[in-house]
Amino acid sequence: MTKGVIERCRLLAEFSEEPGFTTRTFLSQPMHHVHEHVRSWMEQAGMTVAIDHVGNIRGVYPADRSNAPRLFIGSHLDTVPRAGAFDGILGVVLGIALVESLERRRLPFAIEVIGFSEEEGVRYGVPFIGSRALIGDIDEELLPRIGPAITAFGLDASRIGEARARDNAFGYLEFHIEQGPVLESLGLPLGVVDAISGQSRLDVVFEGQANHAGTTPMNLRRDALAGAAEWISTVEREARATPGAVATVGRIAALPGAGNVIPGSVTTSLDVRHTEDAVRHALVARLLRCAGQISSARCLRVSSEQRLDQPAVAMDSGLVQTLERAVQSTGFPVHRMPSGAGHDAMIVARRMPAAMLFVRSPGGISHHPDETVLAEDVEAALEVGMRFIEALEQRHG
Repeated sequence: MTKGVIERCRLLAEFSEEPGFTTRTFLSQPMHHVHEHVRSWMEQAGMTVAIDHVGNIRGVYPADRSNAPRLFIGSHLDTVPRAGAFDGILGVVLGIALVESLERRRLPFAIEVIGFSEEEGVRYGVPFIGSRALIGDIDEELLPRIGPAITAFGLDASRIGEARARDNAFGYLEFHIEQGPVLESLGLPLGVVDAISGQSRLDVVFEGQANHAGTTPMNLRRDALAGAAEWISTVEREARATPGAVATVGRIAALPGAGNVIPGSVTTSLDVRHTEDAVRHALVARLLRCAGQISSARCLRVSSEQRLDQPAVAMDSGLVQTLERAVQSTGFPVHRMPSGAGHDAMIVARRMPAAMLFVRSPGGISHHPDETVLAEDVEAALEVGMRFIEALEQRHG
């Protein structure tokens, strides 16, 4: 079973918009081939399969009774450019494998395995289109942008509202590779996610005076890049001093951009994340104050523009505890951890209780062709998933 999960993920990685790499964006042509294989595996496991009008593929494994509640298990099937084989896809394939492991045994609740059509935000710069449709959150501004792609895929954008989950959903479980080095550093195969970090993203602009690099004395310069560089060091220092926080300046654009000209304007990005919104907001405010102090001392001007303020999302405490007990019952150490990256679970959690299980990422590598998983970790995730389902079975029986 474990070998089959990994082989299936690698098979789906072959369906790409870019030869030699795995690049598969929202409702691109290769998604048709992915759906063909996923549909086949779902039907073989005893599921009834449909594709909703935002392109999510959905397999329903019926309960032992009518009008039963429903557990969702899912993740996304799209990728970033030149991706690995497991980000998102592993969660869908593991969900199918869990249903296969039931061997047609009926439960007091239905299981719906869902492969979201879009999570990464590559094609339109807007992430989570698939999971937003599931909770009924496709706004009027977004629909005209994605409508042509939906039509080209053979779906009907006017029926996108039908993708909304019914009210009988009682929970959502997402398996996902960690995409980071924490589990590997601890020597652990699995991690129970208790919260998904909130994110602040800003552009911070330093403005000085462009001038000749050879004729302007150091004490008379208004070097925007030197000011930005001092501030970037401050960003690192302040984030290190704030437990649980991460802060990144990942983009710098200096103008006029010539080797013999003092930079007169520098635009930087700022990305701050934390599981407590108050801590995150306080850190952002502190970093902006530091930017102002540095600019004042250097006779620069500084301005900022917020691009994103995504609140932190706590996973459901009851499902987290159930997942922890499932890990414990298999003999693996229980490790709670936050997710620094956004996932479909943070969107679905607005509609139903949600939980996430991380699988170790060897080397901490993700969003890269070298992304991989260990067979024994996949086996552990399957075992924990079955214990999780059995615990829910007892609760709903």
